Amino acid sequence: MTDSDRSWLTVPDLVDMLGVGPSRVRRLIEDRHLLAVRRDGVLQVPADFLRDDEPLHELRGTLIVLGDAGFDDDEAMAWLLETDDALEAAPIDALRNGRKAEVRRVAQALA
Repeated sequence: MTDSDRSWLTVPDLVDMLGVGPSRVRRLIEDRHLLAVRRDGVLQVPADFLRDDEPLHELRGTLIVLGDAGFDDDEAMAWLLETDDALEAAPIDALRNGRKAEVRRVAQALA
């Protein structure tokens, strides 16, 4: 699945979904609970980064590992959404399927 095949949420979408204000959504992004990139000039987050209307718990640590490996937000987003040969899946899909340790091991190897 490519990033264009995924469902994307804007900050107002996240405000509605999470039941918090825009500043709280921005804080979740700043604190690496969520990752957002600009698409067509609008800050957006893949819907796959949430579960049960909450940020995916496993995402934050993975984003920190990617940041430590020198990935900027655009590079981290691309890596999370594109199929990784070692995982035989997109890393975000592997995270959602309970493969956190494996995803982080692959991410650490990228440093």
